[in-house]
Amino acid sequence: MGRILAIDYGRKRVGIAVTDTLQMIANKLTTVSAHDIFDFLGDYFSREKVDLVVVGYPKTLANQPSESIRYINPFLKQFQKKYPGIKLELVDERFTSKIAFQTMIDAGLKKKDRQNKGLVDAVSATIILQSYLEQKRNKLE
Repeated sequence: MGRILAIDYGRKRVGIAVTDTLQMIANKLTTVSAHDIFDFLGDYFSREKVDLVVVGYPKTLANQPSESIRYINPFLKQFQKKYPGIKLELVDERFTSKIAFQTMIDAGLKKKDRQNKGLVDAVSATIILQSYLEQKRNKLE
């Protein structure tokens, strides 16, 4: 069984999280520059078996795609073109940045660490992945 990789795609940075090989636990992996995302993914996919990539897809409170889709949709198209053999799923990412920030406070991170936007992005990707795993488990019950 391969891993599930989650992407919190932003204009500047991309937060990345990944499951263990049993697809049970979400772990923060890293943050990369949006400019370097395909180099990172190519390297990662050459080293690790990935069954699925989950991408945070921002929606408004009215459940409509947010303005951020302007830069996420081109990424999704390019991903599908480069990696047609890897399944891609979109996950509602509303409030993940706020949840990530609160999680960092609850974990006792110092203010300076909480201001690290790359860390917030990686934690957001982890939250996206964990929520996907929980939804998947709930469907099986």
